[in-house]
Amino acid sequence: MFQLNLYVMIQMEIILEQQWITQIIYLVNKLGNIKQCLSVQIKKMLIIVIIMKYPVGKISEKTDIFFFYIKKDVIIYDKVIYVKESIDFIKNYVTEDDYVVCATSGGVDSMTLLYLLTIIRKSLNINIICAHINHNLREESKEEFEFVKDYCTKNNIIFEGKIFEKNISGNLESEFRKRRYKFFDEIVNKYNAKCLFTAHHGDDLIETVLMRIVRGSSIDGYSGFEKVTKRNNYYILRPLIFYTKQDIYSFAQEKGIEYREDKTNESDNYTRNRYRKYILPKLKDENKLVHKKFIKFSEELYGASNFINKYVDNLLNKYYSNYVLDITYLINEENYILKKVIYSVLYKVYKENINEINDQNIISIMKIIRSKKPNLSIDLKNNIIAVKKYNSLEIKNKIEETDYKIKLDSTIKTRFGNISIIPSSNLTNNYICYLNSNEIKLPLYIRNRKQGDFIEVLGLNGKKKVKDIFIDEKINKEDRNSYPILVDSNDTILWIPGIKKSKYDRLKMGKYDIIVWCTKEENNE
Repeated sequence: MFQLNLYVMIQMEIILEQQWITQIIYLVNKLGNIKQCLSVQIKKMLIIVIIMKYPVGKISEKTDIFFFYIKKDVIIYDKVIYVKESIDFIKNYVTEDDYVVCATSGGVDSMTLLYLLTIIRKSLNINIICAHINHNLREESKEEFEFVKDYCTKNNIIFEGKIFEKNISGNLESEFRKRRYKFFDEIVNKYNAKCLFTAHHGDDLIETVLMRIVRGSSIDGYSGFEKVTKRNNYYILRPLIFYTKQDIYSFAQEKGIEYREDKTNESDNYTRNRYRKYILPKLKDENKLVHKKFIKFSEELYGASNFINKYVDNLLNKYYSNYVLDITYLINEENYILKKVIYSVLYKVYKENINEINDQNIISIMKIIRSKKPNLSIDLKNNIIAVKKYNSLEIKNKIEETDYKIKLDSTIKTRFGNISIIPSSNLTNNYICYLNSNEIKLPLYIRNRKQGDFIEVLGLNGKKKVKDIFIDEKINKEDRNSYPILVDSNDTILWIPGIKKSKYDRLKMGKYDIIVWCTKEENNE
């Protein structure tokens, strides 16, 4: 069989110079007439192009093209569905003897993609792995599983199937997506494949973008999805993005590709179906190639997003370390950039639970950053707290503080330092306290601050509120109620470790028999 070269046909169209093409290169009404037209000059190829009233330059997109092939002296013609963009796209990412994984549901999109890979296999000898999942949600799922498996057997394709259990809690769609990609990761790693092909097409992109615009998203979300996505150690490739659902149906019909229809795709109960059935047709009435415009829209947004993300990453490298964000210079950034920085920090904390965060949370964090007040905090979901400490912001797990009072008869570990009685010391700073047991009531205790606490400060003739001392010393607001304080059995405050000594400290007088020491916070494990 001699099949016509589509590329040559396109070249013939291009060289035609009429503004409106009405010429018929060869007008043939009956197959018999075609047979009579054959001559000895026609060897392996017969080119007959029928072109009617289409502007020059748009032929490859608009024109119905027919090709003929010769088989046993009978000439047959078929309509060509041109998929060269998909073929070229795939060939850019696969090489001889590669293992490639194709996510296959059994629907027209994925079966068409699987068919294209088998075509490419003829020239590149690639090894195709079909990854199919039975989500166990429909009665037809079992039959679809066997259908895809049987197709793979007949076409020498490696089949990898997975049946999901129904024990799903929470967001069904989100949970299934996690399970799917966990399965895909396993298959890709099993065969050391470098590509995972999915059958997302142009209409899918339109639907995704529109749904996210209506629902609300980020610049990345509004972009929809890319042709190529890097995931772990492999690429996710979407070669059908250049074509519409109808293009794929037509191609499948032309090539006799078998597939299964998911009846739920027609149900108005699903948001995506409503967009597909009622909104996309209106857009295509305005422009039949609207999916191409959405591809350009997506690429523009991704380009802007990549630039912004690199800028934000640079800021994080400069100002984010050990879970603390230095906001000294970040407050000078535009609100949008500051918002992206905050989101990136939140993502490091929440990871896969980032959907727990909404725009209002980020706006609230921006407000405390820009506030003139030095110590502020806000509670977030999942027991997370955002704490501003003067020129720094920390987003961390919230520590539930409770009142405590612990007898000092051994080392007491706190997150501010370890406190213990030691036999001797040469230290003179605020991390050491020298006491005379005859001037205080034993035993000693470590407790947290109470409302109305005051201390008779060493060298100061009078009392001072502990709260005011914490403010003066810039102790973080969230730390004030849990900071350790040394008291005697009369609850007299003797020392605030690392901050202030009381009049009971006897270092200068040399009359002491108790030495209490606190390790500095940075040395505390």
